[in-house]
Amino acid sequence: MGPGRFLTDPPLTMRLALHQASEVGTRAGRILLAERPLKALGLVDKHPTEKDPRLEHVEVLATYDALLSDAADPRPDIEMALNAGVSCVVWVDADELGEEYGDDFAAGDLRLLTGCNLATGIAPALAAHEVAATENVLEVTIAWTEPGSPRRRGEAIPFPDPIGSRWGEARLSEYADRSFVAKVGGPWAAAMAKVTGASPAGVVTRIVGVSDLAVHLEALAFASGAVLVGELPPGLSRPTDLAEQYLAKALDAGLDVAAHTHHGN
Repeated sequence: MGPGRFLTDPPLTMRLALHQASEVGTRAGRILLAERPLKALGLVDKHPTEKDPRLEHVEVLATYDALLSDAADPRPDIEMALNAGVSCVVWVDADELGEEYGDDFAAGDLRLLTGCNLATGIAPALAAHEVAATENVLEVTIAWTEPGSPRRRGEAIPFPDPIGSRWGEARLSEYADRSFVAKVGGPWAAAMAKVTGASPAGVVTRIVGVSDLAVHLEALAFASGAVLVGELPPGLSRPTDLAEQYLAKALDAGLDVAAHTHHGN
């Protein structure tokens, strides 16, 4: 694991098309309107109701740089982007999306960015940031929340308030040595990364985490990927391929990170 790197110069202006399927997409659109490089935000199958000169209805998708979709099944949007010859950013993460469409996007010199969400975007990006600052990494743990009934036993996960400590269950993830998900009720969500490393002074554990309204965190994760899509190589990518830049963009957009350092033997 490690930080990503810039592959091209950031675009001077962006024209993005948004096909919003939920409140996550709606909020992500508002976050994107605060981005200076954004020249236009086109809405697919919807006419703007807010009075921002950059908001418009999408007439010709091919005139945009990328199509953004927060749909649970983004395949129709992915195929629409391919047909129009534009890149695509989706909120969900699924291995089969890369298998189905990655080569087609690469062949068209287009980008497909998946997994711009709390679990596969923000949580591993937090870990990558700490890994990059740790000389001798011993163990990396990430955790995030999902809606559901809280567990009464499991792995103790130290999320920041207002979520606080929760019991988590193991979940396979390619981004860390150990990964956990904690079920929570209500509107809040959280993500955490714990990186333990060795130093001349001994063992140091660094814990970083975020906690906020779930829809806001997911919108931040989605929007942060959208503004980085032009910096990725053609084909399939995930937020961790530009982890440092992805996290920096989320911080600029208002992500608040809590940190704790523990020194032990």
